Amino acid sequence: MKLAIFDDTPLHFYPVSLTRSVGDIRCGILKLRQRLQALLFGEEEIVFVEKELVSLYQERHPDWQINSAEGDTLFVNSRIKVNPDVIKKIKNIKVGQGLTDDKNALIALRMNVTKTITSLNQIDELMKQAETDTVKSVLYSNMADVIMDNSRLIEFDFEQFFQDAENFMETEPGVTLLNPYKVWIGEGAILKPGVVIDASHGAVVIDEKAEIMSHAVIIGPAYIGKNSVIKVGSKIYGGTSIGPVCKVGGEVEGSIIQAYSNKQHDGFLGHAYIGEWVNLGAGTNNSDLKNNYKSVSFYTYTDKTKIDSGYQFLGSIIADHTKTGISCTLNTGIVAGAGCNLWGTDLFTDFIPSFSWGEAGKLVPYDFDAFVHTTEAVKKRRNQNLSKTEIELFRNIKNREN
Repeated sequence: MKLAIFDDTPLHFYPVSLTRSVGDIRCGILKLRQRLQALLFGEEEIVFVEKELVSLYQERHPDWQINSAEGDTLFVNSRIKVNPDVIKKIKNIKVGQGLTDDKNALIALRMNVTKTITSLNQIDELMKQAETDTVKSVLYSNMADVIMDNSRLIEFDFEQFFQDAENFMETEPGVTLLNPYKVWIGEGAILKPGVVIDASHGAVVIDEKAEIMSHAVIIGPAYIGKNSVIKVGSKIYGGTSIGPVCKVGGEVEGSIIQAYSNKQHDGFLGHAYIGEWVNLGAGTNNSDLKNNYKSVSFYTYTDKTKIDSGYQFLGSIIADHTKTGISCTLNTGIVAGAGCNLWGTDLFTDFIPSFSWGEAGKLVPYDFDAFVHTTEAVKKRRNQNLSKTEIELFRNIKNREN
């Protein structure tokens, strides 16, 4: 059996999914796709992504099978809220059977594909031929759902993939571990004197070659990715996942940082989602709770307006390559697209289109050549190059939004 992970509503997860498959959004310790692949064990693995992302995925993953499936194939929705029950139901699906939710969204489908499938529309047509069972919705609807499920999935991933794995728990004198049975430390990780790892209320995973500087406090559930650095005196609270090659300081709570992003200085980041290659300047703060304690609204690309998230806590959703200057303040539920350059002390609110430049209330389109020049310099610092395929993707995003 082949395993095909597909995106069905990528627009609901913009701007984070402007530059990646929904399946490559991090939640918990793993990305959504990685977790499904690890639990469902396909003999061959396939991904279905938006047509705008096909060239990028072919360039970055030349050995992947992309947007093409045939034979005995299990199609699985990338936005599943994984739990033991839904995984068991999916594993029990036979050829010719499918699983949908109470909104008629496809959760999983197993078919013997006789003619190569190359698009989501064809998967939908296959569903019409299957015998389907309906269950209560187990799908994320938007980025707010992802942020709010992070704590649960850190715990789930720890139990599934880390609890019994080889643990390199050799720490320097002066490091304090609370409830060490729920702490996992990867090979080559460095914890400096004065560090406190508190797993009393949830698991903490410090992945390979991460560095935790002196007097940082990490409270679980939390994940620190490979080669990331937690700066001196940082306060990392529960529900936080920091992907690989990030530098993080100040105060962070209930947030997800995808990878290659920096928040090195003091400032509060709460219940936020930060993409890749983002830099938050010194003293950047976001609000994650309204003064009236009502649920937070945020902008969605599907409705082209703000909707009620249903959550009392929600901070910032910031897409790839966006940067803030010193002392920027971000209002509750703000959504900022890709490639923005923001500065000034006035409050940024609501929605900032991709490739915006300037101060709050005075935004203009970011010159594309200047963006490319800066991005090339940023990636070069991590020994990476900005490819022509990436440039073309960003150009298309700018043309759509500006």
